[in-house]
Amino acid sequence: MNETVLLLAIPLNFINFLLFGYDKFQARRGGWRIPEKSLLGLTLLGGGIGGLAGMMLFRHKTRKNIFWVTAFVGIGLLIYLTIFWRN
Repeated sequence: MNETVLLLAIPLNFINFLLFGYDKFQARRGGWRIPEKSLLGLTLLGGGIGGLAGMMLFRHKTRKNIFWVTAFVGIGLLIYLTIFWRN
């Protein structure tokens, strides 16, 4: 496995997971929300695992198909980079 990709992906996925949880918390209390563009962007740029986990655990954004598609594309991109990207 490519260590560089994993060193970038692990914190990115953790942050994305936390952002999904924070956005759900804010949605419930009517507070400031994280823009969907930000959630989608982080999910697409390698945070797909954290985004998918956040969607499922917090039951947030699960009705919007674009989030499902973006999560799986992000996971696919992460797998591709891990396998084929050379240092």
